[in-house]
This record gives sequence, structure tokens and C-alpha cells, in this order.
Amino acid sequence: MEQDYIRIFDTTLRDGEQTPGVSLTPEEKLEIALHLDRLGVDVIEAGFPSTSKGEQKAVRDIARAGLRAQVCALARALRSDIDIALQCDVKYIHTFISTSEVQMKYALNMTPEQVIEAAVDSVQYIKDHGVICEFSPMDATRTDIEFLKRVCKAAEEAGADYINVPDTVGIMTPKSMERLIRELRAILRVPISVHCHNDFGLAVANSLTAVEAGATQVHVTVNGLGERAGNAALEEVVMGLHLLCNKKTGINTRLLYETSKLVSRLTGIPVQPNKAVVGENAFAHESGIHTKGVVAKPITFEPFDPELVGRRRKIIAGKHAGRHGIKATLEDAGFHPSEEQLREIVERVKELGDKGKTVTDADLFAIARAVIGKVHEEEVVKLAGLVVTTGLRVTPTASVRLLIDGKEYVSAETGVGPVDAAIKAIQKITSSLADVKLREYRLEALTGGSDAVAEVVIKVEDRDGNIVSARGAREDIVMASVEAMISGINKILSKKLKAS
Repeated sequence: MEQDYIRIFDTTLRDGEQTPGVSLTPEEKLEIALHLDRLGVDVIEAGFPSTSKGEQKAVRDIARAGLRAQVCALARALRSDIDIALQCDVKYIHTFISTSEVQMKYALNMTPEQVIEAAVDSVQYIKDHGVICEFSPMDATRTDIEFLKRVCKAAEEAGADYINVPDTVGIMTPKSMERLIRELRAILRVPISVHCHNDFGLAVANSLTAVEAGATQVHVTVNGLGERAGNAALEEVVMGLHLLCNKKTGINTRLLYETSKLVSRLTGIPVQPNKAVVGENAFAHESGIHTKGVVAKPITFEPFDPELVGRRRKIIAGKHAGRHGIKATLEDAGFHPSEEQLREIVERVKELGDKGKTVTDADLFAIARAVIGKVHEEEVVKLAGLVVTTGLRVTPTASVRLLIDGKEYVSAETGVGPVDAAIKAIQKITSSLADVKLREYRLEALTGGSDAVAEVVIKVEDRDGNIVSARGAREDIVMASVEAMISGINKILSKKLKAS
């Protein structure tokens, strides 16, 4: 295998499943394994067979699935554990035993010599059965360095194919990890693997540094799942290896996002929005400066093309948004506003953002439909003010102030609800101009949450039989309805003007 190729050892189904609250069925494990194989991982650690009958079934099913990836089972340095793993038909066993002073004393109650004896016996027993053996001195990074070297060398001489270095409690820094791997690399002939935990948020950094120091295999989990703060995230390690370290893997990076979504769905563990590579915000831009840059040339504010990991760029509408980003999002969705319409759309988006609302694409498109749907001619009727009163044992009442050709008119009406009252008040004021009736009213889109943008679509008809459609989009359903009604009246007036 070429020197720059790094093996990806995926332990989502073993260490990842040890995430608190996660328990996968054998069928779910097989589904993930099939996807990991398609992704291109080199090794799938399918589980820890000695833990349960269900785990044995899952490992056996995966081992018999005819995958390209090597299927591995975890076993303690005990012949009984190894026997159970062998019964699952795997051709690769990962065995481990604690080597740090604190774990040998309090977890194993064994002496250093007993630990070495157990490690050697387990490795030899696995090799006697003709399968690949990976050996891990658990808690290696808190183990006395001279003892660690002795254990690793003994395991190598017993026949281990890989020596894995676990940072079991995640206490390494890149500098200390580099030093450790270089020291082990100097005495070992077999490939070195690393297994980093993320207790200080350094699992990926430590994994990449270990590779730079000579490790040729990295243990990872999808989405960084695992006990406590989790493990090194597969997607981050792979992209770091490819683009920062100039290394190769067998991973089809375009399937990374799809794999992340599958694992999140089956484990029930959501991915944080700002997570690197697969988080929903990883390729989202809101700031006007950023959106202008990525619209013109994506590399200005993105380290790599989102399509490389199966993603798409997102331009977010919000109070920090700029016209370039909003225009690009609208044009991508088939909207082509004029400069004046774009100005109004941006203004409305910023107003919503200032109120603390997250403006979704659905919100943006509802606003765009309402603004673009307005008549292009000068508006004859404009809203100057609106007050509504409603409540328990209170008759819904609306007081409306309209500007018609620059002159102010006021009217108040009651109705079955505040929308009905407001529309009646508008009709009363405008009856001499355009005596319109409401033929159709529907609430077309509510974009989620109590502060959602409501989209109201109406059809109005005047006494001459002219029918027009209009829409409004506001957080307030009454305001959206009033906007739609006034837009409809202006369209009727425009139609009449053109006819004359």
C-alpha cells in the first residue's frame, strides 16, 4: 500500500454506539455497515460480541454481508471473549487491555507483568486462529512510556498486525501526540493506528498529528459519536487528511453528508448546526460581506467546495444579510425581482431579523411573492395605520387609516374576527373607487413557530367583473391580509386605468 494512503478504521457501530442513550438493533447496525462500506472505509468495527446475544447477531450478520471493508470485532484480552468473536465469523479481531498504572491497579487489579502476559497470550491465540489481530494498550497516553514500549513490542513479537494507540480519556495535545507516535514508530515495524477521544476537543487535531508523525490508520466515528465527548469525527479527519495533510483514503467524500444524516437518524443523536463539514451551518452564509464574496467567487469565504462532501451552499436571509446574497437565493429559486422590489424584500428581511426571527427560505420566498406580485404602477391606495381589538367577550374591531392619492381616510368596522373587521374597513373606505368583493381567501404558508411569516392569497372582484389575485406576507396574519387586500384593490384600479 502506498505510503500516503491512510486506512480509515470506523468504530461507529462499537465505540459510537457507546454514546449515552444510543442502542442500535442488529438490523440498524447492518444498514449503517452497508452504508459505511459504500462510503469506502477500510475497517468496520462491527461491535463487542461478548456484551450480548444481539451484539453477536449484529456482528455475525455484518461479517456475512460480503462487504469490501474488513469486518472487525472487539474483544478483551481474554480467550473467552476471543472465542465469542471468532464464532461471529470475523476475520479481524481488535483486542485490548489496560496499561496505565491507574487502570491496571483499579480496573484490572493486575501487575504490569500479568498485563504483558495476557496481551501476548491473546495476540498469539488470535493469530493461531488465522485472523488479523489489532492490539490496543488501553489508556496508552497515560501509560509510563517505557512500559508502553515493552507492551507494544511484546504484542508485535507475538504476531500483532497493527498496534493501536488509544488516547482513552482524550488528554493529549498535538505536540505530545506527535512525540509519542514518533517514539513508538522508532521501535515498531508493524503499522501504528490511533484512537483519539474528544474530551478537550482535540481528537481530530491529535489524529491528524499522529498521521504526520507516522501513524497509517485512524479510528473514527461518524459525527464524532462515542462515550463522553465522543471520538474523532470521520468526516473531519478524512477532509483534513485529504486537504490539509495531502494524504489519501478510500473514502468517497461526496457521501459524507448522506452518511452523517443516516447515522443521526438511526441513533437519534442530532448533529450540532455549527459542526464542521456536516453541520447545517457548515456552508451557510448570512453576513453581507460574506454572501457578496461567495456569490462572486466561493473560495473567498469557503475552504472547499460544499459539493465535495455532498452539500450545497446556503445563503441565509437575516438582519446581517446583503442584497447580493438574497438576490442569488431568489434567482436560484426562480424569482427575478427588480432593483426596487429587491430593496423592499431586503428591507423586510432585515426588519424580521431585528425582531430576533430566523428567516427561513420559505419566509423569504413568501415575502418575495408578495412584493413581486404588487402592481408596478404607483400605488393609489396605501396603508397609513391599523389598529385591531379582539379578545374574550370583545367584538373584533378594526380601525384603518388609508392614503388615497395623498389624502387620508379613516374607517372602523366590526367583524367575526380581526381579519374580517380590517377587510370590511378597507372596503368601506375604497367603495367609491373600487367596489370590490372578496371572492377567495386562503392562508397558504405558515413557515413554523409562533413568529412565523404568514402568506395570505386572495381573489377580489369589482362590480364590472374584473377579477385579480393578490398576496401578502407578514408575521401578523391581519397585516398579511390587509396587505393582500390593498394590493388587490390597487391591481383592480390599475386594470381599470389601462382599460380606459
